[in-house]
Amino acid sequence: MTTPGSVIDWGWYVDGVRQDCDDVDRASSRAAAGEGFVWMGLKDPSDADLSRFAEQFGLHPLAIEDAVEGHRRSKLEQFGDTLFMVLSTIAWIDHEAVTETSEIVSTGQMMIFLGTNFVLTVRRGEHSALHSLRAQLTSDPARLALGPWTVLYAIADKVIDDYTDVAYEIGEDVDEVEELTFSRSGSGGVDATYQLKRELIEFKRSVVPLGLPLHALATREHAAVPEGARAYFRELADHHVEVREMVQSYDEVLSSILQAGLARVSVTDNEDMRKISAWVAIVAAPTFIAGVYGMNFDNMPELHWKYGYFIVMGLIFALMVGLYIGFKRKKWL
Repeated sequence: MTTPGSVIDWGWYVDGVRQDCDDVDRASSRAAAGEGFVWMGLKDPSDADLSRFAEQFGLHPLAIEDAVEGHRRSKLEQFGDTLFMVLSTIAWIDHEAVTETSEIVSTGQMMIFLGTNFVLTVRRGEHSALHSLRAQLTSDPARLALGPWTVLYAIADKVIDDYTDVAYEIGEDVDEVEELTFSRSGSGGVDATYQLKRELIEFKRSVVPLGLPLHALATREHAAVPEGARAYFRELADHHVEVREMVQSYDEVLSSILQAGLARVSVTDNEDMRKISAWVAIVAAPTFIAGVYGMNFDNMPELHWKYGYFIVMGLIFALMVGLYIGFKRKKWL
């Protein structure tokens, strides 16, 4: 039978060594009889492709439904002797600086069907390719000879490594928006911080749910994962906790930066209002005096003084200078 176009690569491994075989059905039958296992890699497969492999490997309809529609949260389910695991993948998007419109992370999904004699991976999205990982494992037959669970472990390890790399990149962005927010101008700091926090929330939604599936692989009994393999998944769980703590700390720091940035904007607004109020007060003094002496009454004191004009102008100037000095001392100007 012709191999579907959604199959990126596949291999039949016996004692960890990839066999020279181009017949998927024959390889699957031999693997089902106890001769090694088949590793099939698919990318954005059609419903027909998934239906074919579901029948070939005996996959549960509910797991196939998730693989067709996609599932954003990482999870682990067991159907008989087959494990179905969803891994939320993450990719870093290059950008020169964090702005209010920056796109920082891109998410995808990796779905893995794991049996005692097969591994079927379904990839959604343009990142988290497995070409290099497959080549690395194929060059290490002793590792693949341990069983198909090593493929699941290697993929999960790669995904967590990607989490770690993205976390470090976000850490640099956090430093950048912190510097921007507390710089002298502070322009755009709050908007950039808010955008980074939104992107971090998307990253967090990918990272956090993986904790429960890893804990289940490390502690529970599964037909496709021997007891001796649990230690490997415990190690992954530890690494995942480290990434999760990094994300949590960034979230808290960004919340603090956002609050401080908003407080600083408020203080700046108050300073501007004080300056405006001070100038209004300075201008109000001569306006009041001019308004009084601008009234058209015949009997007004000092109205006919010979030097009245100069006295009033001097009084106005003295009041304005006095108010200016007073506001300057109080740092309103």
